[in-house]
Amino acid sequence: MRLDGVPDGARVVVAMSGGVDSSTVAGLLREGGYDVVGVTLQLYDHGVAIGRRGACCAGQDIGDARDVAARLGIPHYVLDYESRFREAVIDDFASSYARGETPVPCIQCNRTVKFRDLLGVARDLGAAALATGHYARRVAGPSGAELHRGAEPARDQSYFLFATTQAQLEFLRFPLGGMAKDETRRHAARLGLRVAGKPDSQDICFVPDGDYARLVARLRPEAARAGDIVDMEGRVLGRHEGTIGFTVGQRRGLGIGGSAEPLYVVAVDPAAARVVVGPRAALARREILVGDFNWIGGSAAPPGDLGDVEVRVRSTASPAPAILRFDEEPGSARIELAGPEFAIAAGQAAVVQRGDRVLGGGWIRRAAPPPGAHAARLDTLASERV
Repeated sequence: MRLDGVPDGARVVVAMSGGVDSSTVAGLLREGGYDVVGVTLQLYDHGVAIGRRGACCAGQDIGDARDVAARLGIPHYVLDYESRFREAVIDDFASSYARGETPVPCIQCNRTVKFRDLLGVARDLGAAALATGHYARRVAGPSGAELHRGAEPARDQSYFLFATTQAQLEFLRFPLGGMAKDETRRHAARLGLRVAGKPDSQDICFVPDGDYARLVARLRPEAARAGDIVDMEGRVLGRHEGTIGFTVGQRRGLGIGGSAEPLYVVAVDPAAARVVVGPRAALARREILVGDFNWIGGSAAPPGDLGDVEVRVRSTASPAPAILRFDEEPGSARIELAGPEFAIAAGQAAVVQRGDRVLGGGWIRRAAPPPGAHAARLDTLASERV
């Protein structure tokens, strides 16, 4: 395997989690003649504590990464980043839930510990690039490196990389971006890597048992205050043991009954310890306000109305036609959707793209009905979507 813009035989640091993806990257680059160095970050060893495999930061995974490195004959280092990870990711995760948001910790991890701190380590080791096992594509464009969606839509991870800066993108490589998962596993088997059949992790690495509410309650006990579940008219329908157990769009596990139609969480109000529920129609939104917008669309972000784009409001959501408009406040933008999107939660990311190219994105602050501006244009986009 050859890496675009990386000289033959150059040193490449591979971020090795112990899974099949990053292990295969290391193997393919070693096979391609690069001077490969594997680095694994010790972030949070919860997997060992509960005796469960499959969490990316568990001790078993570090052992798997070490075994793969030995099989490939490459140097391998384990770096203790637990304190950095706790401050940048776990504490942020808990605070976000305590504010009534729905965070995406993998994005926060990528933009801090992995692509900020680990990238610095790679440079210190004299590497020409840092390679990861993400299913996204880095394309050399006329204005510099571009981030594109992975070739296999079901595996595409570009949503989680929107916060990557242009400087980081120049140094990063994603060797698996053009592959399907089955092809990756075949390469792993061919290379003799025993992780070839290792299952993918489905959980947040530092919550491998899936009980994130318990973690948040331990770190932010004030967020576990009991309160009312009310309908949109304010009528009390039930009680809850903490708003941290709820997220916008949630239908199951509400603990209420007797409604003639399905009810969904419409709003979470931690200050009042209140969860508001309503019909699915109440979740429809046409405008999103985002902050901390990261632009990687080439040169400087254009002021004002950028024009027609597509936006993903969740990692699993299909791209929806929209208009992106930057506000005067730096990092703030408005996204006006062509048609209604449902269950848009604060704390999630709105990722903007045009075709397969990711232009950037920001953190959702709130969602609201659209103003009158661009109404006719949005209606046109909506008709084209049908």
